[in-house]
Amino acid sequence: MNSKWLEQNTFHYSDFKDLNRLVEEKNKKNLKISLCLPTLNEEKTIAKEIIIMKSELMIRYPLLDEIVVVDSGSTDRTRKIAREFGADVYEADDILPHIEKFRGKGENLWKALFITQGDIIVYLDADIKNIHHRFAYGLIGPLLLFDHIKFAKAFYDRPISIGRNKIRPTGGGRVTELVIRPLFSLFFPELTQLIQPLSGEYAGHREIFEQIPFPIGYGVETSMNIDIYKKWGLDVMAQVDLDRRIHSNQDTKALGRMSFVILKTFINRKVKLGLIQLNEEMFDEIIQYNLVDNSYEPEKLKIQGHERPPMIEIPEYRKKFGISDKRILKSV
Repeated sequence: MNSKWLEQNTFHYSDFKDLNRLVEEKNKKNLKISLCLPTLNEEKTIAKEIIIMKSELMIRYPLLDEIVVVDSGSTDRTRKIAREFGADVYEADDILPHIEKFRGKGENLWKALFITQGDIIVYLDADIKNIHHRFAYGLIGPLLLFDHIKFAKAFYDRPISIGRNKIRPTGGGRVTELVIRPLFSLFFPELTQLIQPLSGEYAGHREIFEQIPFPIGYGVETSMNIDIYKKWGLDVMAQVDLDRRIHSNQDTKALGRMSFVILKTFINRKVKLGLIQLNEEMFDEIIQYNLVDNSYEPEKLKIQGHERPPMIEIPEYRKKFGISDKRILKSV
């Protein structure tokens, strides 16, 4: 295991607080940077995220070139609010409408590649309660200042919001410690150096994102970590301490469903990379139980785990961006 990676490729967001320098590097390298916010019913937080990113990183410091919202069919006012505050808003179903439609965060991230302009793309969850522009510039910094770094992932302390104005100072990351870290320890020990491999905030060069598949659901972060590592190696990856991220807690059953998807994604990645051979088919249903009138009743949820191919394989994308073979970043 490359034990030097943790020291050399781990940063703190304050390492990149000189925003004038970041803007200078961006202009010198003639790059465009896009911020993408995948959404589903985020009317309570979306306005603040857009206001802060636009005022600090577009008006005050011209680091971002666009803020794009890709929505999964919100039934609240998410899209209306996002438009009112100046984001470019798309419904996922309207992007590449001729292909089969799916719903999920990974679907939004994948389709964002088609409608964004940036050479660098920043993905942030849209439900961050303590949003600050460090969530973007902290991830952009290593991509601008270090030519060998192509992908930057967030980690942070994760206080849990347990009610209105109530914060529990520790917690979060349970699926990481109970599922992903044991799996990485068994099969990809170098990836255990990622403090929070399931964090929903990351940034990377387009030439990275367009060459990897995107599972449409919860497994997208797991898949992304493995594919980037296997295709280009750990040295192109970095992680940045963003201090704190306040989020809402999920119950154990919800975490169980998330774990089901992540486990299935992990096994599928091992199979597709030719690292294992699966001799029997995996089932698509997770079975959980509810206590109803003193008896246990099964609750089944079918999760098929669809996956989008690398965007660079989509003809419309290649045509839109004028992609030739020279654009493809070589593997290690």
